[in-house]
Amino acid sequence: MFWDKVARFYDIFEKLYNGEVNRKLVIAVSNMIESGDRVLECACGTGMLSKGIALRCKELIATDFSDGMLKQTKKNCQHMNNVKIIKADIMSLNFKDGEFDKVVAGNVIHLLDYPYEALTELIRVCKNGGKVIIPTYVNNENFGKTNFFVRLLKNLGADFKKQFNFKSYIEFFKTAGYIENAEYILIEGKMPCAIAIITKIG
Repeated sequence: MFWDKVARFYDIFEKLYNGEVNRKLVIAVSNMIESGDRVLECACGTGMLSKGIALRCKELIATDFSDGMLKQTKKNCQHMNNVKIIKADIMSLNFKDGEFDKVVAGNVIHLLDYPYEALTELIRVCKNGGKVIIPTYVNNENFGKTNFFVRLLKNLGADFKKQFNFKSYIEFFKTAGYIENAEYILIEGKMPCAIAIITKIG
């Protein structure tokens, strides 16, 4: 699997190429987490968001489909007693309906063949009144070209099913019916990151 192969080097790429955006992203997502929250994170990657989330919540279950990424997450979060790390498929989550206060899925929607089905799963396992938080790197709207990091990953073998700018990212969720209960944050930088926050309405 591509993500297993790049897992050992992914943190280096993220820090060198887009470190400022990532620092702001971790702060933004962490600030949405409350001390009593039980949080599910899908596509945790190397644990960049996991570390920030775990500092704020009661319990974090960090999941990914890549064994290589999970290995890196275990290294990065080994000092955190409230983190459980397991392998899981975002398309079919083995959790009960409404089990989590917050559900986070970072930088994965654009990699999926069926992103709307994954979105349905994320909403399903979130409790009524809880929030589903979905950060995704987007192309800079001032340029028509795909950003360098995405081009590099594609050349290495990553399979991007879709690419967004901020406007098309918002439209993606509107098409799924999330209008009044969705809000968005854009973190600008070399590789901008859009964060969709959906409040689950029962």
